Order: sequence, then C-alpha cells, then structure tokens
Amino acid sequence: MKNKKLLMYIIIILLIIFILFIGYAVINNKKKNKNYKINEYIPEEEITDAQMRETNVKLFFWNEENNCLEEEIRKIDSKKLLENPEKKIIELLLEGPKEKNLKRIIPENTKIISIEKNGETAVLKFSKELKSGEEFTNNKENIINSILKTALQLNEISNIKILVEGEEI
Repeated sequence: MKNKKLLMYIIIILLIIFILFIGYAVINNKKKNKNYKINEYIPEEEITDAQMRETNVKLFFWNEENNCLEEEIRKIDSKKLLENPEKKIIELLLEGPKEKNLKRIIPENTKIISIEKNGETAVLKFSKELKSGEEFTNNKENIINSILKTALQLNEISNIKILVEGEEI
C-alpha cells in the first residue's frame, strides 16, 4: 500500500512539473512573438512621378537581317500622349529607330503636316518627302505598313487614310 501511495505521489509531482513546463514554454513563446520585428523592404530608388506615367508604344521599323518590319518598344510619358496621341506616335516613328539592328524605312525629312480624326478614321497628311525618291517606289508597301501598324495600336483608331499633297496613298 505504501508503494502505491508513493507511486501516486511521484506521478502527481511529475504531472505538476509537466504542466509547469508547458505553461513556461507557452508564456516564453508569447514573449518571443511580441519582440518579433518585421523587416520592411525599402527600395534602393524611389519611383518618380514621371516613371509612374510612362507607357510603352510600339514603333515599326525595317529589320534588314530578317527582311521584315519589326517593332521597337519605346517608353513615353503618357502626359505627352494625352494631348494628341496620333501625332506624337507618328512623330516618334519619323524620328527613326534607336536600336542598331533596325533601319528607318520612311524617307528622311518626311514631316507629318496634320492629323484629323473622323470618328474611328484618322487622316494622316504627310509632306511630299514621303513619296520622294527610290525609297518610296521600292518600299511603298512596307512604308505604309509601318505607318499603319504604328498608328493602329491606338484603340480610338480602326481606319487610316494616308495623304501626301492631297493625294491618297
């Protein structure tokens, strides 16, 4: 009987020690969680307002290696596009490519005289330089496709007329 009482006391003492140990572990874990500090990610460079306004436009130039039109993507401030998107995008095309593997297909010194919108149709009026020289006669279809692909990326336009000195191309 003494052995049973002794065994019972030992079991009770072990249970109390076990419960105290678990309580200590829970309390200690809560203290650690309170002291846990979240590291905040700070970018090396802040994004400026100008970078937030940037948008991509596609300009189509000639790639001599592939013998086809290829797009060049340029970043542009969307504020500039809001004023007259059709004119701005065509002016960028007339400036020529920035990538070395692409070539200007529209004759140099070509200027956009005006752009008029009639509903979803844009009428692009170019200077006479667009049709001048061998460049135009040899590459007429590619020049027109370069202008069309570039201008038709704007959602407001679904049709385009190209005029040079009042004559439709």
